Amino acid sequence: MSALAKNYNRRKISFKYGKGSFLYSTNGKKYLDFVQGIAVNSLGHANPHLVKAVNIQSKKLWHVSNAFIIPEGEKLAKRLAKKTFADFVIFQNSGAEATEAAIKVARRYFYSIGQPLKNRILCVKNSFHGRTLAAIYASGSKKMTEGFGPKVDGFDHFEFGNHKDFEKKITKKTAAIMVETVMGEGGIKTIPNWCLKELRKICDKKKILLILDEVQCGIGRSGNFFAFEDSKIKPDIVPIAKGIGGGFPLGAVLMNKKVASGMTAGTHGSTFGGNPLAMSVGNAVLDQILKKGFLANVKRLSKYFHSELNKLRVQFPEVIKEVRGVGLLIGLQLHNNQTKFVQKLMDNKLLTIRAAENVIRILPPLNVKKGEIDIAIKIIKKVCSTYR
Repeated sequence: MSALAKNYNRRKISFKYGKGSFLYSTNGKKYLDFVQGIAVNSLGHANPHLVKAVNIQSKKLWHVSNAFIIPEGEKLAKRLAKKTFADFVIFQNSGAEATEAAIKVARRYFYSIGQPLKNRILCVKNSFHGRTLAAIYASGSKKMTEGFGPKVDGFDHFEFGNHKDFEKKITKKTAAIMVETVMGEGGIKTIPNWCLKELRKICDKKKILLILDEVQCGIGRSGNFFAFEDSKIKPDIVPIAKGIGGGFPLGAVLMNKKVASGMTAGTHGSTFGGNPLAMSVGNAVLDQILKKGFLANVKRLSKYFHSELNKLRVQFPEVIKEVRGVGLLIGLQLHNNQTKFVQKLMDNKLLTIRAAENVIRILPPLNVKKGEIDIAIKIIKKVCSTYR
């Protein structure tokens, strides 16, 4: 009997090792892994460049307090700032930590300019920003918050796509709007570029901050470094995690110079955040993702994948309702509950994971091969043809 708490409904399978897009179970079976830790293993399992980075750094220095300068972190922060809108970075260990830090940065900014009552964060109802206490109340999900009272106040919510409801919810106490550029857990729902532009305009008009949560959709997953880039806007704060660590625990909150001004010494900290080992892995991930042609290849392969999935949608309209997403953050929405379909895919050695609205999330590594996509398409087609 397992001594682990029952807070996960784990599938009855375990794995011995992984390589690239594949996982190998303890009973000797090979699976095409299009979960990849839920968009975490951006470069697949046991990527040689990441393995080398871990090996080299682990022989030098694992951890040192943030009371001292950490050169590996200085390097990663400068690379992220150079590549993005950001001027400053605070390193964390996870996506939930990064979104919590983003909330703190927004509130502290208004406190620092003499507006401490401007502290409420406006979020999409039933969004996902992590599992910590403040993060679950930021989501506005009854399912996530049930049993965890008293309520953590300071969050207001609007319905996804309801622009009238959104503008009505902005008050004099609103400090920031925090939304996922692509809602992951919520069903792979993408905020259109025109909508992102309007969000930026409204934030500027109301003198509030724009936080774009790119924990799941960032770091190349969309085919751009950030999913919001095609909109040509600049957010104020962006929490990241998952793909930046390539499987190693790493998160960060990126911010512009204006909002960073409130984060003076002692306002935030993390014992493990920014440790040399994590920073070395983050730099190794950027080595690969920022290589010439890497993101262009993500776009090329994702276009092919979406096209092939849409062919299946046309062929099996009674099964597949819609193909959603951007880049290699893909959602296959079914007409009915997707649990049985996900199991049948697994029975045929393809691993996927559920999201809301009967959506199956498909999250291959960013360096997936076309032949591996073809294997997935073949399995999905087989399951569709026999699905009842």
